[in-house]
Amino acid sequence: MCLIAFALRQSPDFPLVVAANRDEFFRRPTTPMDWWTTDNGTAVLSGRDEEAGGTWLAITPNGTVSAVTNVREGSPERGQKSRGELPLRALEEPAEALQSELVSATDQYAGFNLIRLNDTAGWYFSNRDAAPGRHVHRGVYGLSNHLLQTPWPKLLRLRESLAATVASAAPDATTLHRQLRALLQDTAPAPDHLLPDTDVGLETERFLSSPFIVGETYGTRCTTIVTVSSQGHITVSEQTWGPEARPQDCRHFHWQR
Repeated sequence: MCLIAFALRQSPDFPLVVAANRDEFFRRPTTPMDWWTTDNGTAVLSGRDEEAGGTWLAITPNGTVSAVTNVREGSPERGQKSRGELPLRALEEPAEALQSELVSATDQYAGFNLIRLNDTAGWYFSNRDAAPGRHVHRGVYGLSNHLLQTPWPKLLRLRESLAATVASAAPDATTLHRQLRALLQDTAPAPDHLLPDTDVGLETERFLSSPFIVGETYGTRCTTIVTVSSQGHITVSEQTWGPEARPQDCRHFHWQR
């Protein structure tokens, strides 16, 4: 997962809105989003990474959402453990206990950002943050492949458009999902003078600078939207993409908690 924007208590009808794009190599084997049970007996709705295990974004039946993004580093080292286990751990373990363990084991994982959200508040942790672990409350946030709210152009663009869309949203989840999916399909690259320098080279920075990445071997593989209504209705939609942004499966889930 490479770009996530979320709004906490910015709409009287939808206290939690999450909109995300996952970018990955198309050759990496993945199981589409569906309900399954973890080894610890937790029911989750998520896709599954069949190469390293785990997932990038997961939702529980009560509408708690967790997600992980990689930290972009010029010469990343593989961690001893897969980052894909972190969203599941975030749903199964108390934040304080998990944070304490992660602080003492920062070298076990390659660079990551981890969030856990519900319709009242959230929690964020990164093993690349000088002050890891913080609670987040009312507001609109963005997360890509650096720290929370790092002002990369694509993050700013999606965060601002999500804020406006949520603020004006009618109490209709289907319409809101359609609007957010269109925002997440933004393929406009950022101007060179606004690009970050993450030691991957200018051409790659350009390629990665749009909210939606179109490529033959690497690109946006799924667009996921989660809304939790003030009435406890949870709606999840996920559109998967193939090489060169060819649409594939689109899945919809809706339940009352």
